Amino acid sequence: MRTPRRCALLVSVFALLAAFASPATAGTVVPPGFQPASTSWTGPDTGYVLGYWPCAKSWCPALLGTTDAGRHWRRLGAPPVPLPDNHNHVALRAFGDRVAYVSDGVHVRTTRDGGKTWQPVVLAGAREPYYLSKIAETGGRVFALLTTYGEGRGSTRLYSATAGSPVLVLVPVPGFAVTGSLTYGDLAVGGGLQIALGADYGTEQYWTSRDGARFTPADPPCPEGAVASLAGVRERQVVALCSSGPGSPRPGSTERLLRHAPQLGARFDDDGAAPFAGINQGFAAASPTSAAVAAVGGGVGFLHTTADGGRTWTTFELPDRGFALTDLDFPGRGTGVVVDGQPDAEGGSAVYRTTDGGRSWRELRFG
Repeated sequence: MRTPRRCALLVSVFALLAAFASPATAGTVVPPGFQPASTSWTGPDTGYVLGYWPCAKSWCPALLGTTDAGRHWRRLGAPPVPLPDNHNHVALRAFGDRVAYVSDGVHVRTTRDGGKTWQPVVLAGAREPYYLSKIAETGGRVFALLTTYGEGRGSTRLYSATAGSPVLVLVPVPGFAVTGSLTYGDLAVGGGLQIALGADYGTEQYWTSRDGARFTPADPPCPEGAVASLAGVRERQVVALCSSGPGSPRPGSTERLLRHAPQLGARFDDDGAAPFAGINQGFAAASPTSAAVAAVGGGVGFLHTTADGGRTWTTFELPDRGFALTDLDFPGRGTGVVVDGQPDAEGGSAVYRTTDGGRSWRELRFG
């Protein structure tokens, strides 16, 4: 018996609609061999992972997004940023569901349409060798820290531009620069903007801003001889980590001190010494009393966490890779993330997530 033509057409239409309505499985979204390189979360459940997968005898980028804490993933338009062969960290930074930046330390790309298109970001006057360590958007402006090197002398300076410009050109901000044989800096957004710059383990310079336009110099978070790692303002309070040079007091270790300020721009006080193990890889605070340090040493990754303002600490070890810990962050409700390893490293890479402020961590699965 022949099926009437009209009925056959309706069956085909319903089948097509059913196919589009069916959610994509992990196998169809996540490319085979996917290895995470960087992660950025805009909330406890909403996050993005930029990774690479082996294709055509190379590594191809892939960008994934989730709105349910990693239970399901969707594929987004990936930036045209190759995986560097020098093990530079390819860093993804998302600001909302449409705006993101990706940098390999030298080249920067940005999207303002959720990954549909990516445009290059120009670093005005920057001459290689240099390394862009941080980039963030707040108060309608983009801020970045750029460190240049050369013949025993270098500089770290703040760059900025108006967000959303058709052609984004970051230019140096007058008065925000340090020079020396070893220079460094950090910036943090969230509850205000903080900028710290230092050189040769001398006295740091530190500025705060509530709107990204007007800056106020303030007492540095750390004493002379220490380097500041900054966290965003949490419940109107500020937390910073002060660290010695790598390898002190012994190889593979770093002296660390947690410091706290009651509000943006106020004087910092000591809260407690953090464990020495590992060389600093990252720092983040979930609340005024809850903070974490990511460090690597002796082939082991360490996540040192405190829930009482630095009086006591616990350490979670990640011994499988021990190559790098990056993108440590707490996007809210005690939820934190960190990337362990790199895509092309021998042990590969993984994203770990915590929901209890860092006391325990579990690996996110992508397929």
